[in-house]
Amino acid sequence: MPENRAHAATGGRIAAGSERNRRAVEWNNDRKAVSRLLIVACITLLWMTAVFGRLGYLQLFLHSEYMARAQRQQQRVIEITPKRGAIYDRNMHPLAMSILVDSAFAVPSELGDQQLAARLISGVLGIPREVLEARFESSHSFVWIARKLPPDKKEAVEALNLKGVYFQKENQRIYPKRGLASHVLGFVDLDEKGLGGIEYELDGQIRGKSEKIIVMADARQRWFDAGEARREPGANVVLTLDEKIQYIAERELAAAIAKTHAMAGTVMVMNPNTGEILGLANWPKFNPNVANEAPAEARMNRAVTALYEPGSTFKLITLAAAFDQGITRPGEVFDCENGAVYVAGHRIRDHKPFGMLTVVDILAQSSDVGAIKIALRLGAPKFYDYIRAFGFGQPTGVDMPGESKGLLRRLDNWSAVSIGSISMGQEVGVTPIQLISAVSAIANGGTLYKPHVVAELRRGGRKLSAEAPLAPSEPRRVIRPETAATLRRLMEGVILHGTGPLARLDGWTVAGKTGSAQKIDPATGRYSRTQLIASFTGFAPISNPAVTILVSLDSPVGQHEGGQVAAPVFKRIAEQVLPYLDVPRDVPIGPRLVQAAYRNRDVSDSSVLEDFTPTDFSEQPDQPPAKSAATNNREGNSPAPPVTVAVDEGGDIQVPDFSGKTMREVMEMCLHLGLEPILVGSSLATNQTPGAGTKVRKGAKVTVQFGTPATKIAKPDRRVRH
Repeated sequence: MPENRAHAATGGRIAAGSERNRRAVEWNNDRKAVSRLLIVACITLLWMTAVFGRLGYLQLFLHSEYMARAQRQQQRVIEITPKRGAIYDRNMHPLAMSILVDSAFAVPSELGDQQLAARLISGVLGIPREVLEARFESSHSFVWIARKLPPDKKEAVEALNLKGVYFQKENQRIYPKRGLASHVLGFVDLDEKGLGGIEYELDGQIRGKSEKIIVMADARQRWFDAGEARREPGANVVLTLDEKIQYIAERELAAAIAKTHAMAGTVMVMNPNTGEILGLANWPKFNPNVANEAPAEARMNRAVTALYEPGSTFKLITLAAAFDQGITRPGEVFDCENGAVYVAGHRIRDHKPFGMLTVVDILAQSSDVGAIKIALRLGAPKFYDYIRAFGFGQPTGVDMPGESKGLLRRLDNWSAVSIGSISMGQEVGVTPIQLISAVSAIANGGTLYKPHVVAELRRGGRKLSAEAPLAPSEPRRVIRPETAATLRRLMEGVILHGTGPLARLDGWTVAGKTGSAQKIDPATGRYSRTQLIASFTGFAPISNPAVTILVSLDSPVGQHEGGQVAAPVFKRIAEQVLPYLDVPRDVPIGPRLVQAAYRNRDVSDSSVLEDFTPTDFSEQPDQPPAKSAATNNREGNSPAPPVTVAVDEGGDIQVPDFSGKTMREVMEMCLHLGLEPILVGSSLATNQTPGAGTKVRKGAKVTVQFGTPATKIAKPDRRVRH
């Protein structure tokens, strides 16, 4: 038993030792496993730390660089021309607008045979093959083929069915009236950026925000998606111009250019009571739809940039200053010394010899010597102050680009003879916009308004607040109302018994002043005897002026005096504009027979009225207006002129029935049809020649007489009794 117990104890000890050994081994194994796990965990942590550190570095420090690389590889941003606001006349007739057209672009990496594609596209669009190949080689992702294609060209390119050639809509500026008011509107470049006129002056307001197209591509440069970001459109512009008055001004100016062969010319029509420009025409003119084809001279807005010596029209400023200072009166007599006067030892000759003239006749006969003597009495300082007050020698602030401030030397730089030269319109440079603004101040009673051509800006039916240069300025008084009234009466004398009888209107009183300014001959440096600026500036009616009109012709050939060539243009414009504006006549017209003259014009002639081509007055003499009814009555039994019966000319225009229409309605109907109206009388239309329904050619004259329609009296029914 004891041995067994000892053996059992020994076995227990052995078993316990084995258990301990087993446990020690297991513990060692566990330690090794934990150590390995710790090592792996540490390695993993270090790896993750490095990875996330690198990712963090890339995201935080190199994000923009890699994003830019990705965008360059995966997408292309195409900037599309923004949609510009429309430009309207005062009656909301569109003069400029933007429409959507197609532009063609290519992804060269998709083209395959680029030389074949270039050859095919070249044959359709007329672009040199070498140019297209160079474009395809310049980029793998995007190149423009041709922008703003006409519909037929777009269809032709589309018919080629070339892989890698796509189309994108862009905005294109169009001018539906072509050359009408082109110098006011201006023009834009291929990217719709304003380069002239209102398009340039208000480019920031008219031009909408750029539209960007984002085109996506995969790793193989296959284009599969596009997104478009639109911006706020540009503001619409409403002008003070009247489309019909503008058309009249351009037509008559072109007719005068054709007749006188003048180098250039300007016509302006202004509301003297507000400074609103109703019409502004220049010659040469251009079509803003293809402005790049016109020479720079044709794109020049002479109304605000052309500088010239005003000549005798400046005598109005001389007399305005003298009357306002009270140093003379209309009936005062001056000795004009038979056509010559000495100023500071310099002899200045008149255009013709005059003896004793009243101030009224000095203006009516345009005496240089008389104007010089009045200016000498006024004195240079006062004279200079009034010239500046009327706005000469400084910009008017008109809302059109490129305005010249004119030329007026400081008083300190005047020579002893300057006061004599300036009093008759020499040694001073003015622009048409300055001169018509000054004459408008005389017309409205002595207040100078800032001339402007923009009425308002609108966006989405909401009127925008005016900003410079559109901010209105307060009108300022330059002469007393009494002075202006005296000048208006004297300017009427220019028409009635002076140098401007050809400006006399049928039915309205009119006041004006002729001007014939000599130009400097570049060869001699002296005044030329043949090269002149012929001008006329006036307004009507006298008692309540509705319009001021300026006509200026540069270097007319043949007759070149302002009263000979510019005054008749004033008359033709005024006699169309005044009835269109429903201005009541203030001169009675007696009953008389008016004949309608017709022009022989080939129907196939491309120069038709809707192209704003002139009426051909080149073969028609300018005659003074017919004598008044009172004069005709005094002549007694003078035979009536023969009646010319209008016959059907075989044209394509049917003369409408004007019976009962107002002057404005008749004028609008005639202009719409391309006919030239001759309006006689007042009230409602009672008679017309040719009659309603007659077929005439475009540009034919239609004479319409106005009066009070006769009341129809019912006649008794007279029946024969049997």
